[in-house]
Amino acid sequence: MRSLVRLYQFLRPYRIRAMVALILLFGMVAADLVIPRLTQRIIDQGIVANNLHVVVATALYMVGASILSAAFALINNYLSVSVAMGFGANLRSALMRKVQSFSFGNLDELQTGKLIVRSTSDVNMVQIIVMLSLRILTRAPIWALGAIILLIFTSPRLALIMVVFLPLIAGLLWLFARKARRMFFLVQQQLDRLNTVLQENLAGIRVVKAFVRAAYEITRFDATNEGLMNRTIQVSQLMAVFIPCILLALNLAIVTAVWIGGKMAISGHMSIGQVVAAINYLSFALFPILLLGGMLGPLSAADASASRILEVLDAEPVVRLAGSAVKLMQPQGQIVFEKVCFSYNGKGAEPVLLDVSFTAEPGETVAILGATGSGKSTLIHLIPRFYDVTSGRITFDGTDIRDLDIHWLRSTMGVVLQEAVLFSGSVRDNIRYGRIGATEEEVMAAARAAQADAFIAELPKGYDTVIGQRGVTLSGGQRQRIAIARALLVEPRVLILDDSTSALDIETEIRLQDALDRLIAVSKNATTRFIVAQRISTVLLADKILLLDQGRIAGVGSHQELLASNAMYQDIYHSQLGEPAEDKAGHHG
Repeated sequence: MRSLVRLYQFLRPYRIRAMVALILLFGMVAADLVIPRLTQRIIDQGIVANNLHVVVATALYMVGASILSAAFALINNYLSVSVAMGFGANLRSALMRKVQSFSFGNLDELQTGKLIVRSTSDVNMVQIIVMLSLRILTRAPIWALGAIILLIFTSPRLALIMVVFLPLIAGLLWLFARKARRMFFLVQQQLDRLNTVLQENLAGIRVVKAFVRAAYEITRFDATNEGLMNRTIQVSQLMAVFIPCILLALNLAIVTAVWIGGKMAISGHMSIGQVVAAINYLSFALFPILLLGGMLGPLSAADASASRILEVLDAEPVVRLAGSAVKLMQPQGQIVFEKVCFSYNGKGAEPVLLDVSFTAEPGETVAILGATGSGKSTLIHLIPRFYDVTSGRITFDGTDIRDLDIHWLRSTMGVVLQEAVLFSGSVRDNIRYGRIGATEEEVMAAARAAQADAFIAELPKGYDTVIGQRGVTLSGGQRQRIAIARALLVEPRVLILDDSTSALDIETEIRLQDALDRLIAVSKNATTRFIVAQRISTVLLADKILLLDQGRIAGVGSHQELLASNAMYQDIYHSQLGEPAEDKAGHHG
């Protein structure tokens, strides 16, 4: 249960309420434990002695103790729920903050489906145990300990029964706990898989329908769902065996106490009231153990969930922040790659980029061209430090980007990734996402530059139109243009477009490039542009074209230079444009 104990640090803001709840538990236990002693008094001094006054007075004491216990229980329940809900909220916030600190490398390993389960199902499981800790889990051992002490005072001989049965019951609990934790861990893992399959299916439902793969997806989901069902059944079967075994042990202990206590009462060594009180205390001592046994399942599940939560909280961001982060006063936007190598799993793994060296001067447009899998997206992901280089270095205005303040570095850049991700909210909110304080005129100017103003004007409420989750109500090209507008609004020193015009037609793309040129021309500071493209028409006017082949630079130069000297570029050019090199070169020159 070490994992659960570590998470209790999130209870600190609520420790006073938790302490009051625990104090009330002691009051509840005291009120409950006085009942058998009062029962003994009614029998021995009231019923046996034929004293009605004692019976009535003691019965009133018992009612008072019951009312007091109920009042303590009500307040305890309120405080327990309050503390547990606050604990859960703090834990979810901590997970969210941790995920926000992750680099792309962490997110590659801890996939979305797993993070969702840890932030919902796993947190709920631990939250329930926190609430029960302030109620049953703490009350039961206190109740048992108090009952054992009073049992010894009531009848030391009957108390010896505990010496026999306690080790037996404790052994059963230990065996169950050892087996249950592993099984609940497997249940949560299977829940991860189910969540991932469900998320993929819902996110890609249009693709599923387009390729008529509904039957396949249903089969895949059913297989995962059945796996979760089988794991859950195994846990239930374990509980089905465990609970009857515990009940058998408890009933045997009570039968033994009745047999021994009855013989002692008949022989005159104990009063009838003492026997009844002793049997009650024995039940009070053993019944909490049954409660704890029933809680071992959820407790084991919560411990497994806690270890999975700690896996996220203990994860170190792959991209480490510099000890003394530097912020450049007047960034120019020069980016230099110096013998950069990169592998997704660090040194020793298969390299994605090999010995990449080039310079992008301030204001230059650098186009990155190459076949699928050549490392284009990986290269531009290194510039804002989504990943760190395996060897070599990247400099920003002469300073190693690993020495720069990472938040400052990224704030100087506008990034449009391959998948244009939008958020639920208005069009305006999505464009302002990187610069909340932008004026209406600046938002509209960015939209015009991104060639988005025309279709925005046709939307039902213009910039106030609420788009669906992830921009599902917009076309691919519309999402890309809003994403480009979002990047332009931050007035970046470095603009990164990762194949972000793939969904645009050629005419719109040309207008977009012209608008970007005009926007940058009137800007106070030059903007260095990196454009990843599949279409060669996108890169013709770039100042520098970087040709990648299997992670290596296969050529660097302008369109005319590469067309004249690079066979690989010539092949790409002819395969896409299908015209003689000299004609097309003359047309675009």
